[in-house]
Amino acid sequence: MLGATLEGDPDAVVRRCRGLAQATAGDVAFLANAKYRDLLQTTEATVVLVSRDADSPKGLDVLRCDDPYFAFREAMIALHGWRQHPEPMDAEGGISPRAAVHDSATIGEGTRIHPFAVVERGAVVGRGCWIYPGAWVGPDATIGDDCVLFPNCVIYDGVVLGNRVTVHGGTVVGSDGFGYATVKGVHHKIPQQGVVQVEDDVEFGGNCAIERATMGETRIGGGTKFADLISIGHGTTIGSHCLLVSLVGVAGSVTMGNHVVLGGQVGVAGHLSIGDRVTAIAQTGIASSVASDQMIGGAPAVPVEQAKRNMLALASLSQLVKRVRALERESKRDRMAAQDDTER
Repeated sequence: MLGATLEGDPDAVVRRCRGLAQATAGDVAFLANAKYRDLLQTTEATVVLVSRDADSPKGLDVLRCDDPYFAFREAMIALHGWRQHPEPMDAEGGISPRAAVHDSATIGEGTRIHPFAVVERGAVVGRGCWIYPGAWVGPDATIGDDCVLFPNCVIYDGVVLGNRVTVHGGTVVGSDGFGYATVKGVHHKIPQQGVVQVEDDVEFGGNCAIERATMGETRIGGGTKFADLISIGHGTTIGSHCLLVSLVGVAGSVTMGNHVVLGGQVGVAGHLSIGDRVTAIAQTGIASSVASDQMIGGAPAVPVEQAKRNMLALASLSQLVKRVRALERESKRDRMAAQDDTER
Protein backbone atom coordinates (compact mmCIF):
# COMPACT_ATOMS: atom_id res chain seq x y z
CA MET A 1 0.00 0.00 0.00
CA LEU A 2 2.86 2.40 0.81
CA GLY A 3 5.13 1.26 -1.98
CA ALA A 4 7.78 0.72 0.69
CA THR A 5 10.52 -1.85 1.26
CA LEU A 6 10.81 -3.31 4.75
CA GLU A 7 14.15 -3.63 6.53
CA GLY A 8 13.29 -5.33 9.79
CA ASP A 9 10.85 -7.72 11.42
CA PRO A 10 8.04 -8.73 9.04
CA ASP A 11 5.91 -9.91 11.98
CA ALA A 12 5.94 -6.55 13.80
CA VAL A 13 2.51 -4.99 14.33
CA VAL A 14 1.72 -1.28 14.25
CA ARG A 15 -1.54 0.22 15.45
CA ARG A 16 -1.17 3.99 15.19
CA CYS A 17 0.93 6.84 13.79
CA ARG A 18 2.97 9.18 15.98
CA GLY A 19 5.92 11.54 15.74
CA LEU A 20 9.48 10.30 16.25
CA ALA A 21 9.82 11.89 19.68
CA GLN A 22 6.47 10.66 21.03
CA ALA A 23 6.35 7.21 19.44
CA THR A 24 6.35 4.03 21.53
CA ALA A 25 5.97 0.32 20.76
CA GLY A 26 3.23 -0.29 18.22
CA ASP A 27 3.69 3.08 16.50
CA VAL A 28 4.82 3.94 12.99
CA ALA A 29 6.72 7.25 12.67
CA PHE A 30 8.39 9.03 9.76
CA LEU A 31 11.45 11.08 8.91
CA ALA A 32 10.92 13.62 6.14
CA ASN A 33 12.97 16.56 7.46
CA ALA A 34 16.70 15.99 7.91
CA LYS A 35 16.89 18.23 10.97
CA TYR A 36 15.06 15.52 12.94
CA ARG A 37 17.36 12.65 11.93
CA ASP A 38 19.04 12.54 15.37
CA LEU A 39 15.71 11.32 16.74
CA LEU A 40 16.28 8.07 14.87
CA GLN A 41 18.81 7.24 17.60
CA THR A 42 16.28 7.57 20.42
CA THR A 43 12.84 6.88 18.97
CA GLU A 44 10.88 3.98 20.43
CA ALA A 45 8.75 3.57 17.30
CA THR A 46 8.25 0.03 16.04
CA VAL A 47 9.04 1.13 12.50
CA VAL A 48 10.01 4.41 10.82
CA LEU A 49 9.24 5.53 7.28
CA VAL A 50 12.44 6.87 5.69
CA SER A 51 13.65 7.75 2.21
CA ARG A 52 15.34 5.18 0.00
CA ASP A 53 18.84 6.50 0.69
CA ALA A 54 18.51 7.53 4.34
CA ASP A 55 21.01 6.27 6.92
CA SER A 56 19.36 4.43 9.78
CA PRO A 57 20.75 3.19 13.11
CA LYS A 58 21.53 -0.48 13.41
CA GLY A 59 18.60 -2.38 14.86
CA LEU A 60 15.94 0.16 13.85
CA ASP A 61 13.20 -1.29 11.66
CA VAL A 62 12.50 0.97 8.69
CA LEU A 63 10.19 1.13 5.70
CA ARG A 64 12.09 2.69 2.81
CA CYS A 65 9.89 4.67 0.41
CA ASP A 66 10.09 7.31 -2.28
CA ASP A 67 8.32 9.99 -0.24
CA PRO A 68 8.18 9.36 3.53
CA TYR A 69 5.75 12.20 4.16
CA PHE A 70 3.22 11.00 1.61
CA ALA A 71 3.68 7.42 2.83
CA PHE A 72 2.93 8.64 6.35
CA ARG A 73 -0.23 10.24 5.01
CA GLU A 74 -1.27 6.90 3.53
CA ALA A 75 -0.51 5.16 6.83
CA MET A 76 -2.61 7.74 8.68
CA ILE A 77 -5.57 6.95 6.42
CA ALA A 78 -5.13 3.21 6.89
CA LEU A 79 -4.75 3.28 10.68
CA HIS A 80 -6.84 6.30 11.71
CA GLY A 81 -9.12 7.13 8.79
CA TRP A 82 -10.93 10.42 8.26
CA ARG A 83 -13.04 12.48 10.66
CA GLN A 84 -16.48 10.95 11.04
CA HIS A 85 -19.23 13.57 10.83
CA PRO A 86 -21.95 13.24 13.47
CA GLU A 87 -25.49 12.85 12.27
CA PRO A 88 -27.72 15.90 12.90
CA MET A 89 -29.82 15.62 16.04
CA ASP A 90 -33.51 14.82 15.47
CA ALA A 91 -32.85 14.71 11.73
CA GLU A 92 -35.65 13.93 9.32
CA GLY A 93 -34.19 12.68 6.06
CA GLY A 94 -30.82 14.07 7.14
CA ILE A 95 -32.11 17.60 7.83
CA SER A 96 -32.70 18.73 11.39
CA PRO A 97 -36.14 20.27 11.99
CA ARG A 98 -34.29 23.03 13.80
CA ALA A 99 -32.42 23.99 10.63
CA ALA A 100 -33.93 26.82 8.56
CA VAL A 101 -34.13 25.78 4.90
CA HIS A 102 -36.06 28.04 2.54
CA ASP A 103 -38.79 26.37 0.51
CA SER A 104 -37.16 27.52 -2.73
CA ALA A 105 -33.75 26.06 -1.82
CA THR A 106 -32.61 22.83 -3.47
CA ILE A 107 -30.93 20.20 -1.29
CA GLY A 108 -29.14 17.24 -2.89
CA GLU A 109 -29.53 13.61 -1.94
CA GLY A 110 -27.63 12.49 1.14
CA THR A 111 -26.88 16.00 2.40
CA ARG A 112 -26.97 16.48 6.18
CA ILE A 113 -27.97 19.81 7.73
CA HIS A 114 -27.50 20.34 11.47
CA PRO A 115 -29.64 22.39 13.86
CA PHE A 116 -29.45 26.18 13.51
CA ALA A 117 -27.89 26.10 10.07
CA VAL A 118 -29.60 28.35 7.51
CA VAL A 119 -30.04 27.81 3.78
CA GLU A 120 -31.62 30.88 2.16
CA ARG A 121 -33.96 31.30 -0.80
CA GLY A 122 -32.78 30.06 -4.18
CA ALA A 123 -29.68 28.41 -2.76
CA VAL A 124 -28.57 25.11 -4.28
CA VAL A 125 -26.75 22.54 -2.13
CA GLY A 126 -25.35 19.46 -3.86
CA ARG A 127 -25.29 15.80 -2.89
CA GLY A 128 -23.53 14.36 0.16
CA CYS A 129 -22.78 17.68 1.88
CA TRP A 130 -22.46 18.32 5.60
CA ILE A 131 -23.65 21.67 6.94
CA TYR A 132 -22.89 22.20 10.61
CA PRO A 133 -24.71 24.35 13.22
CA GLY A 134 -24.52 28.08 12.69
CA ALA A 135 -23.46 27.85 9.04
CA TRP A 136 -25.26 30.29 6.72
CA VAL A 137 -25.75 29.71 3.00
CA GLY A 138 -26.94 32.95 1.43
CA PRO A 139 -29.54 33.57 -1.25
CA ASP A 140 -28.77 32.06 -4.66
CA ALA A 141 -25.49 30.57 -3.45
CA THR A 142 -24.42 27.30 -5.07
CA ILE A 143 -22.69 24.54 -3.12
CA GLY A 144 -21.30 21.56 -5.05
CA ASP A 145 -21.30 17.88 -4.08
CA ASP A 146 -19.52 16.48 -1.01
CA CYS A 147 -18.80 19.87 0.53
CA VAL A 148 -18.36 20.41 4.27
CA LEU A 149 -19.37 23.67 5.95
CA PHE A 150 -18.17 23.63 9.54
CA PRO A 151 -19.85 25.61 12.36
CA ASN A 152 -20.40 29.33 11.94
CA CYS A 153 -18.98 29.68 8.45
CA VAL A 154 -20.73 32.09 6.08
CA ILE A 155 -21.33 31.64 2.35
CA TYR A 156 -22.69 34.95 1.06
CA ASP A 157 -25.30 35.43 -1.63
CA GLY A 158 -24.35 34.33 -5.14
CA VAL A 159 -21.13 32.58 -4.08
CA VAL A 160 -20.30 29.40 -6.00
CA LEU A 161 -18.44 26.53 -4.34
CA GLY A 162 -17.27 23.61 -6.48
CA ASN A 163 -17.25 19.97 -5.43
CA ARG A 164 -15.46 18.68 -2.33
CA VAL A 165 -14.85 22.13 -0.88
CA THR A 166 -14.22 22.31 2.87
CA VAL A 167 -14.86 25.53 4.79
CA HIS A 168 -13.73 25.51 8.41
CA GLY A 169 -15.38 27.38 11.25
CA GLY A 170 -15.59 31.16 11.20
CA THR A 171 -14.58 31.57 7.57
CA VAL A 172 -16.50 34.03 5.41
CA VAL A 173 -16.70 33.60 1.63
CA GLY A 174 -18.13 36.47 -0.38
CA SER A 175 -18.08 39.41 2.04
CA ASP A 176 -17.90 42.89 0.52
CA GLY A 177 -14.63 43.97 -1.02
CA PHE A 178 -12.75 46.85 0.58
CA GLY A 179 -13.84 49.48 -1.92
CA TYR A 180 -14.35 53.16 -1.10
CA ALA A 181 -14.12 56.43 -3.01
CA THR A 182 -12.68 59.17 -0.82
CA VAL A 183 -14.02 62.67 -1.44
CA LYS A 184 -13.13 65.59 0.81
CA GLY A 185 -11.90 63.24 3.50
CA VAL A 186 -15.05 61.10 3.53
CA HIS A 187 -14.96 57.44 2.44
CA HIS A 188 -17.96 56.56 0.26
CA LYS A 189 -18.69 52.83 -0.11
CA ILE A 190 -18.74 51.35 -3.63
CA PRO A 191 -21.35 48.61 -4.14
CA GLN A 192 -19.71 45.23 -4.46
CA GLN A 193 -21.71 43.49 -7.18
CA GLY A 194 -19.32 40.69 -8.12
CA VAL A 195 -19.12 37.12 -6.83
CA VAL A 196 -16.66 34.54 -5.51
CA GLN A 197 -16.04 31.40 -7.55
CA VAL A 198 -14.34 28.53 -5.71
CA GLU A 199 -13.24 25.57 -7.81
CA ASP A 200 -13.15 21.89 -6.78
CA ASP A 201 -11.11 20.42 -3.91
CA VAL A 202 -10.37 23.72 -2.16
CA GLU A 203 -10.02 23.84 1.64
CA PHE A 204 -10.25 27.01 3.72
CA GLY A 205 -8.94 27.00 7.29
CA GLY A 206 -10.64 28.75 10.16
CA ASN A 207 -11.42 32.47 10.23
CA CYS A 208 -10.45 33.26 6.65
CA ALA A 209 -12.10 36.01 4.61
CA ILE A 210 -12.50 35.90 0.83
CA GLU A 211 -13.99 39.12 -0.55
CA ARG A 212 -16.39 39.27 -3.47
CA ALA A 213 -15.35 41.34 -6.47
CA THR A 214 -16.61 44.85 -7.11
CA MET A 215 -17.47 43.62 -10.61
CA GLY A 216 -16.72 40.23 -12.11
CA GLU A 217 -15.34 37.59 -9.77
CA THR A 218 -12.82 36.64 -7.13
CA ARG A 219 -11.62 33.13 -8.06
CA ILE A 220 -9.88 30.43 -6.03
CA GLY A 221 -8.37 27.68 -8.22
CA GLY A 222 -8.91 23.96 -7.82
CA GLY A 223 -6.91 22.09 -5.20
CA THR A 224 -5.73 25.25 -3.43
CA LYS A 225 -5.43 25.01 0.37
CA PHE A 226 -5.63 27.81 2.94
CA ALA A 227 -4.46 27.66 6.54
CA ASP A 228 -6.16 29.89 9.15
CA LEU A 229 -6.56 33.68 9.29
CA ILE A 230 -6.06 34.48 5.62
CA SER A 231 -7.55 37.47 3.81
CA ILE A 232 -8.09 37.61 0.03
CA GLY A 233 -8.99 40.95 -1.51
CA HIS A 234 -11.71 41.62 -4.07
CA GLY A 235 -11.19 40.69 -7.69
CA THR A 236 -8.13 38.53 -6.97
CA THR A 237 -7.52 35.31 -8.89
CA ILE A 238 -5.57 32.53 -7.20
CA GLY A 239 -4.46 29.61 -9.35
CA SER A 240 -4.67 25.88 -8.82
CA HIS A 241 -2.88 23.87 -6.13
CA CYS A 242 -1.54 26.87 -4.24
CA LEU A 243 -0.66 26.73 -0.54
CA LEU A 244 -1.27 29.78 1.66
CA VAL A 245 0.01 29.56 5.24
CA SER A 246 -1.60 31.37 8.19
CA LEU A 247 -1.83 35.17 8.32
CA VAL A 248 -1.28 35.71 4.60
CA GLY A 249 -2.90 38.86 3.24
CA VAL A 250 -3.50 39.32 -0.48
CA ALA A 251 -4.82 42.67 -1.65
CA GLY A 252 -7.34 43.18 -4.44
CA SER A 253 -6.92 42.59 -8.18
CA VAL A 254 -3.93 40.26 -7.80
CA THR A 255 -3.39 37.49 -10.34
CA MET A 256 -1.59 34.49 -8.87
CA GLY A 257 -0.43 31.48 -10.88
CA ASN A 258 -0.50 27.77 -10.11
CA HIS A 259 1.47 25.93 -7.40
CA VAL A 260 2.35 29.15 -5.57
CA VAL A 261 3.39 28.84 -1.91
CA LEU A 262 3.06 31.83 0.43
CA GLY A 263 4.60 31.35 3.88
CA GLY A 264 3.21 32.73 7.11
CA GLN A 265 2.51 36.48 7.30
CA VAL A 266 3.29 37.11 3.64
CA GLY A 267 1.70 40.30 2.35
CA VAL A 268 0.87 40.92 -1.31
CA ALA A 269 0.15 44.42 -2.63
CA GLY A 270 -2.73 44.99 -5.02
CA HIS A 271 -2.86 45.02 -8.82
CA LEU A 272 0.18 42.82 -9.47
CA SER A 273 0.84 39.34 -10.83
CA ILE A 274 2.67 36.35 -9.38
CA GLY A 275 3.80 33.63 -11.78
CA ASP A 276 3.58 29.87 -11.47
CA ARG A 277 5.59 27.94 -8.86
CA VAL A 278 6.65 31.00 -6.88
CA THR A 279 7.58 30.41 -3.23
CA ALA A 280 7.67 33.29 -0.74
CA ILE A 281 9.21 32.57 2.66
CA ALA A 282 7.58 33.81 5.86
CA GLN A 283 7.01 37.56 6.30
CA THR A 284 7.82 38.40 2.69
CA GLY A 285 6.38 41.67 1.45
CA ILE A 286 5.53 41.40 -2.25
CA ALA A 287 5.25 44.92 -3.64
CA SER A 288 5.80 44.26 -7.35
CA SER A 289 5.05 41.51 -9.85
CA VAL A 290 7.04 38.27 -9.64
CA ALA A 291 7.97 36.06 -12.59
CA SER A 292 7.45 32.29 -12.49
CA ASP A 293 9.80 29.84 -10.77
CA GLN A 294 11.17 32.30 -8.21
CA MET A 295 11.91 31.81 -4.51
CA ILE A 296 11.71 35.15 -2.74
CA GLY A 297 11.93 36.71 0.71
CA GLY A 298 12.30 40.00 2.54
CA ALA A 299 10.31 43.22 2.37
CA PRO A 300 10.28 44.40 -0.31
CA ALA A 301 10.73 40.95 -1.83
CA VAL A 302 14.05 40.00 -3.42
CA PRO A 303 15.54 36.61 -4.42
CA VAL A 304 15.73 34.45 -1.32
CA GLU A 305 19.54 34.21 -1.15
CA GLN A 306 19.79 38.00 -1.24
CA ALA A 307 17.05 38.20 1.39
CA LYS A 308 19.02 35.87 3.67
CA ARG A 309 22.15 37.98 3.27
CA ASN A 310 20.13 41.10 4.05
CA MET A 311 18.69 39.51 7.18
CA LEU A 312 22.14 38.41 8.37
CA ALA A 313 23.47 41.92 7.80
CA LEU A 314 20.53 43.37 9.71
CA ALA A 315 21.20 41.01 12.62
CA SER A 316 24.72 42.51 12.98
CA LEU A 317 23.62 46.08 12.27
CA SER A 318 24.18 47.30 15.84
CA GLN A 319 27.78 46.04 15.79
CA LEU A 320 28.29 47.67 12.40
CA VAL A 321 27.02 50.99 13.78
CA LYS A 322 29.45 50.75 16.69
CA ARG A 323 32.35 50.10 14.30
CA VAL A 324 31.39 53.03 12.07
CA ARG A 325 31.14 55.37 15.06
CA ALA A 326 34.52 54.19 16.33
CA LEU A 327 36.03 54.82 12.89
CA GLU A 328 34.43 58.26 12.80
CA ARG A 329 35.94 59.11 16.20
CA GLU A 330 39.34 57.81 15.08
CA SER A 331 39.12 59.77 11.84
CA LYS A 332 38.16 62.93 13.77
CA ARG A 333 41.15 62.50 16.07
CA ASP A 334 43.46 62.03 13.08
CA ARG A 335 42.11 65.20 11.42
CA MET A 336 42.52 67.21 14.61
CA ALA A 337 46.09 65.91 15.07
CA ALA A 338 46.93 66.79 11.46
CA GLN A 339 45.48 70.27 11.97
CA ASP A 340 47.59 70.79 15.11
CA ASP A 341 50.72 69.71 13.25
CA THR A 342 49.93 72.18 10.48
CA GLU A 343 49.40 75.06 12.94
CA ARG A 344 52.68 74.27 14.71
